[in-house]
Amino acid sequence: MTTTHANDNQRGGIVPRGLRRVDAATYICISPSLFDDMVKDGRMPSPRMINSRTVWDRFELDEAFEALPRKEAANPWDA
Repeated sequence: MTTTHANDNQRGGIVPRGLRRVDAATYICISPSLFDDMVKDGRMPSPRMINSRTVWDRFELDEAFEALPRKEAANPWDA
């Protein structure tokens, strides 16, 4: 049995591949303004165009997210 949550961003049981700006920012858990900055500096991908609609490819967002640096864990031996 599949449980659907309100924030799953599914439409009719289909997870969209193309996300609008606010949805793309929400997808990676950041504000739209930070998302804009990350697109501008290249940490997030540029959008694609479908006629006049601007959308972000969910798969490209996944790749960009994977490439983000990890927070360094504190080494207990340094204390």
